[in-house]
Amino acid sequence: MMVPGRIAASYLALILAACAGRQDQISSLPAVEGPLECVPYARAVSGIELSGDAWSWWRAAEGRYQRGTEPALGAVLVFSRTNRLPRGHVAVVTAVEGPREIRIAHANWIPGRVTEDVSIIDVSAANNWSAVRVFSVDRGGYGATYRTDGFIYRAPAVAGAPTVGARIAA
Repeated sequence: MMVPGRIAASYLALILAACAGRQDQISSLPAVEGPLECVPYARAVSGIELSGDAWSWWRAAEGRYQRGTEPALGAVLVFSRTNRLPRGHVAVVTAVEGPREIRIAHANWIPGRVTEDVSIIDVSAANNWSAVRVFSVDRGGYGATYRTDGFIYRAPAVAGAPTVGARIAA
């Protein structure tokens, strides 16, 4: 029986993920309905129930979710509001490749599209993910440097616990 290419690719990805047995990547993402914007996409994929413009997620997570500077599977990376990103941006970590590289899934970075398995590298001097570069297939390399606020984890906030800079697992 012939299986359409996209379905075959999905099956292959699931089989390879199962065979590899890696615990540091997400093997499949849920389908998301609604507007193709980064906020509803990140909310649906991560399970982190925040709303508002992407730049506001960092402050909105305070007291509700744990936050930090270490990438973790399923965490949401919050891009700061800048002239290039007036509403900020959010992306979900789908794999941790190393101390300075992750892979993410996000919506509307390329207008009207969801992009998955995108490499992001930490280029901050302090190795704290406060400055990143996103890989661009179109350019064949990493693009401009973007400021970030940090990662929001699915775990509920713990009263009195430090957040920024803490090594917290999702």
